[in-house]
Amino acid sequence: MRIGILGGTFDPIHYGHIRPAIEVKLALGLDKILLLPNHIPPHKQQPHSTTAQRLDMVADVCTKLDNFELCDIEAKRNSPSYTVVTLEQLHEQYPHDELFFIMGMDSFIHLQSWHKWQQLFEYSNLVVCQRPGWQLASDHPMQQVLSKRYVAIDALKKTTQPQSPLLGRIFTVDITAQDISSTQIRSQLSQGEIPQDALMPTTLNYIKKQRLYLA
Repeated sequence: MRIGILGGTFDPIHYGHIRPAIEVKLALGLDKILLLPNHIPPHKQQPHSTTAQRLDMVADVCTKLDNFELCDIEAKRNSPSYTVVTLEQLHEQYPHDELFFIMGMDSFIHLQSWHKWQQLFEYSNLVVCQRPGWQLASDHPMQQVLSKRYVAIDALKKTTQPQSPLLGRIFTVDITAQDISSTQIRSQLSQGEIPQDALMPTTLNYIKKQRLYLA
């Protein structure tokens, strides 16, 4: 199988997470997407909702989307959610499958600050989501990494999955721009506003029942 992996705080999970994952799944012909809530995010403040609540919200979303699954591997670790550790575990769990870790271009340009970032390519491919027409500056440090490992999506679609998974490649996918953020959603909810266009109904219902993000 070809498995996409999308990690995040998901505090809460919203269409800004979901729609790009769907677009990547379709663009690369992935068999399924794992949604991976962070437990102790190393690059962000601690979430406003509990890990259990964020797992519940992601699990609810997965029931509404074809071939989306909750992955709680980081929630089971009482240590910072370093991506390299997670991908190593998933590579061991899916030794015959091709993994595709999904990230935004905003994360990719800072990849060199991630814990043992070069080892990511030993366990997975990277899928970098970008705005249509956007390109990394030619003198950016990550441009050399991108140029070295870049593979066109058409080349992936023309090949069947080999017996031994191919790893270490970088694919770029143009995604539909969305002006949605978890910070904005939490702010709206704290003021009594209902961001229906940003949240799936199942997530909004859960937030109401749990009375999350109130001021």
